Amino acid sequence: MTSPLTFDVAHLLSPSANTDYQSTTGPAPERIGLELIAIDQGSELAVDATLAPLGDAIMVDATVHATLSGQCARCLEPLSVEQDFRISRVYSESADFIDDDAADDEDAAEELQDSLGHIDSGRIDLLDALTTTVGLELPFSPTCEDYGDECDYDLVPAPDGVSGEEEEDRIDPRWAGLEKFQ
Repeated sequence: MTSPLTFDVAHLLSPSANTDYQSTTGPAPERIGLELIAIDQGSELAVDATLAPLGDAIMVDATVHATLSGQCARCLEPLSVEQDFRISRVYSESADFIDDDAADDEDAAEELQDSLGHIDSGRIDLLDALTTTVGLELPFSPTCEDYGDECDYDLVPAPDGVSGEEEEDRIDPRWAGLEKFQ
C-alpha cells in the first residue's frame, strides 16, 4: 500500500524538467493531529500537488483534503468535519542546496537545513509537513463553535458546585476556607 502523501519526483531533477501537477487519493498512513481532533488512520486523503523543479530541489505546493474526527472539549459530542490543509515546502537531494551569506552564521544555516525536506531515492513524503501543518492549524481544545455548530448546553456539566443545589447555596471549594473569617 502506498501513501497518498508520497510522490515520485526523480523525473523532475533533470535540467529540462517542467512543473508537474499530480493528484492522489488514499488512506492516511497514520493518525495525524492532536489528542481531541485528528485525521484518523485509514481516513481518506485527497492530495493535489504542484511540483516545481528548482535544479537540485523541488518546490511542493499541495492541498490536502481530509476528514477530521474528534470530540468537542466543552460538551464532549463527537466532531466530524472536512478541512483543507495547505503545504508549501522545498525538498532537496543534498543539504548543500541552500548556499548563501547566511551560511556564515551557523544558527541560520542550521535553521535553513531544518526547513528543507529530503528527497530519498527520487521520492518525497509530505507526511512530516502535513503533521506539522495539522498540529499548528487545529485548535488544541476544539469546540462545536470552531466548526460552525453549537454545543447542546443541556449536556454541558456545570463548572462549579454540586449538581442539583440552588445557585446561592453553592460554595466554591477554592473559597470555602474563608468561611472561618466571618
